[in-house]
Amino acid sequence: MTDIQKMLFDLQDTAYRDFHSRLIPEINKDTIIGVCTPDVRSLAKKLYGTEIAEEFLHSLPHKYYDENNLHAFLIEQIRDFDTAISAVEDFLPFIDNWATCDMMRPKVFKKHLPSLKEKCFEWIKSNDTYTARFGIVMLMTHFLDSEFSPEMLSAVARIKSEEYYISMAVAWHFATALAKQYESALPYLESRCLDPLTHRRTIQKARESLRLTKEQKLYLKSLA
Repeated sequence: MTDIQKMLFDLQDTAYRDFHSRLIPEINKDTIIGVCTPDVRSLAKKLYGTEIAEEFLHSLPHKYYDENNLHAFLIEQIRDFDTAISAVEDFLPFIDNWATCDMMRPKVFKKHLPSLKEKCFEWIKSNDTYTARFGIVMLMTHFLDSEFSPEMLSAVARIKSEEYYISMAVAWHFATALAKQYESALPYLESRCLDPLTHRRTIQKARESLRLTKEQKLYLKSLA
């Protein structure tokens, strides 16, 4: 067992492992140590910048789900944009579940949005499920507020995939867009630009949102 693995096992919560494993059925339960997310984040902050962390970041693939989460949180600490992008792209092919994918939010990204946008447009074209999903989630996270432009919605609407976790990410993106940029996002639902299943998932997610009005939800229901 490596030093990193020992640190993670020292933080193990078996009840949390048993609960969390049901949320990520795509991975083997035996690869889940069971460390609560705040504890993994704290460990990443403690280790960042150390020699053991640098070695760990260059030791892919990892054995455990929790190691992948630690890897994601170490990347979040990187302060140089190009270095963070390189670390993300090295790591993305090894991500094997939605949770690790969605929780990786490098802090430096928000300071370099034009460059990030171009990277997102590359990632969403990937044939790798979690690379594409990461690109969609980053567009949703950073480009639906003050940096919004209609091209973001068009780019995501063009994604056609039968992969469940990509379809769900597209639906999540458009449901969030309906909450933040309703007038711009609505035509995509009215014209049924999304594939039928993603279309229905988008409406379901939007109707569960607390940020849409009752009238908006009723109209979206009519489009289902």
